Amino acid sequence: MDEAEVATNYWPLLGIVLVVIGFALRFNPLMVVVGAALATGLLAGFDLGAVVEALGKAFNDNRYISVTWIILPVIGLLERYGLQQRARGMIVAMRGATMGRLLTAYLLFRQITAAIGMKDIGGHPQTVRPIVAPMAEAAAEKSHGALGEDEREKVLAMSAATDNVGLFFGEDIFFAIASILLIQGVLESAGYPLTPFQLAVWAIPTAIFAFIIHGWRINALDRRLSKVREAPKAEGSV
Repeated sequence: MDEAEVATNYWPLLGIVLVVIGFALRFNPLMVVVGAALATGLLAGFDLGAVVEALGKAFNDNRYISVTWIILPVIGLLERYGLQQRARGMIVAMRGATMGRLLTAYLLFRQITAAIGMKDIGGHPQTVRPIVAPMAEAAAEKSHGALGEDEREKVLAMSAATDNVGLFFGEDIFFAIASILLIQGVLESAGYPLTPFQLAVWAIPTAIFAFIIHGWRINALDRRLSKVREAPKAEGSV
C-alpha cells in the first residue's frame, strides 16, 4: 500500500471536522449531523444512493429517533403561539409564587414521577425550556424585579439542573430501570447478589438527601437574588 492510498483512508474523518465546525458556528445540529454523515459516506467511496440508504436503515432501526421529528415541531409551534408567555403569565398571576418554591415543587414532582417509572414525563426540551424555565424566570422577576443577564442565566441553569437532579436520583428507585440492572450485574459479579428491589429501596435515602441538598441550593439562589437587589437600594440610600 503506497502513501497515497494510506492518506486517502483518512478523508472520511473530515466528517468529524464538519461536526466540530458546525457546532462551533452554532448551525442547525440536525443539518450538521446529516451533512457530516453524507460527507463521510461520499469520502469513503460510497455513492449517494448507498449513503442515503444507510441513513434510512439506521433511522428505521432506531425508531425512537422519530420522536424528535414529532416533539420538536410541536414544541416550536407551541412556543411560537405563546406557550412561554402563558407560563410566565400564570406565575405572575399566582399569589405567593417564588422561584424557590416553584423549582422545589418541580424537583419533588420530577423525583416522584421518575421513581414510578415515568422518567420521560419531563425533560429539557419538552418541559424545562418551554415551561419550567420561563416560569422560574417570571417568579424571580416577580420577587426581585428585572434580572440582569448573569442572574437570568443562573435561574435558567438552575431550572435545567433541577430536572437533572430530580431524574437522576429519582429513577433509581424504580427497580425496572436499566441503571438498577447494571448495578445489580456489577455487584453480583463482585460476589454481592442483590435483587433489583433491594437496590431500589436503598436508593430512597440517596433521593431524599438529593432533594434536601438541591432544594437548599435552589432557595439559596433565590436568597442571593434578593440580596443582589437589596444592595443597590442600600447604596442609593447612603
